[in-house]
This record gives sequence, C-alpha cells and structure tokens, in this order.
Amino acid sequence: MEHIMGLLKIHVRRGIDLAVRDTMRMSSDPYVIVKLGKQKYRTRVVKKNLNPEWNEDLTLSIVDPSTPVKLLVYDRDTFSLDDKMGEAEFDIGPLLEALRMHLDGDLPGGTIIARVQPNRQNCLAEESQIIWTVDGKILQNMILRLRNVERGEVELQLEWINVPGSRGL
Repeated sequence: MEHIMGLLKIHVRRGIDLAVRDTMRMSSDPYVIVKLGKQKYRTRVVKKNLNPEWNEDLTLSIVDPSTPVKLLVYDRDTFSLDDKMGEAEFDIGPLLEALRMHLDGDLPGGTIIARVQPNRQNCLAEESQIIWTVDGKILQNMILRLRNVERGEVELQLEWINVPGSRGL
C-alpha cells in the first residue's frame, strides 16, 4: 500500500457563468467531479442554474504531490448520458511550497503568503492567492477557467490536512 503524504480538502464553492446544456430551458443542472488517480468524488447536482453554489468539501489522499488534480463539470440528464460542461486541472505544488515555509503564528490573519499567476500551463482564470488565516491555516483560493467548453469557471479553496503517521511534508 502506498503511504499518503496528507489530505487535500477541496472546498468547491461555486460555478460562474457555466455553459447552457439544456437548450429548452436555457439552463443546466451542473455538478463537479474531482479526480486524482483512482480517487473520484462528486458534488450534488444544482438544478436549473448556470451560477451554482455547491459549498461542498471533497477530500483527496495525496501520495504523489506532482500529480495534477482533475476537475470535470457535467450537466445531469435524466434520460440520456450527462453532458460535459468543461474540465480543468490544478497543481498543488504552490500550496505545498507555502506549507514548507513553516510560518509561525505571529502573522496577521489574511496575510498573503504567495501568489500564483495564470499562464498557458495552468487553468487559473485570475491570480490565485495563498493566505494565512486567523486560526493559523494556510489556504489557497482559486478560480479555474474550464477548458473544452465555450465558457465557465469554478471557484475552489484548497486546504492541506496533515495525517498522523504519514510521510508528511
């Protein structure tokens, strides 16, 4: 069995201006799937909404931090296969680099530790910020632009969770 480094909690906040897949209603019934290796988790379906708010936590076990996390958005259909509404992927490397700084509790909450800029190699729609929270957590906020679709973005927040007895950082 592979030894995990830790857990990645992904807070799937919301979708922004998602594509229409139910043309009769000019809407969609979107949900998100998060995949990493053999792990696959999904949010609930939000009916008739192009700007859905999921506010759900999905947690992945991390064995190899260099493997990108894949995100897929689908429109739920009752009588046919679900329609793809785009995909994205992200790298957890910047979050892990910030964690390896071993910052102390003297930082004020909301301090920006690092910034990750959008480029051709990532799906970021805008600058992603890694912040120190009031309660001493390090979080990364990001908005991912969906690929292979005419429009749409998904907003996430990442948090690393250390696991007792794991290899750690």
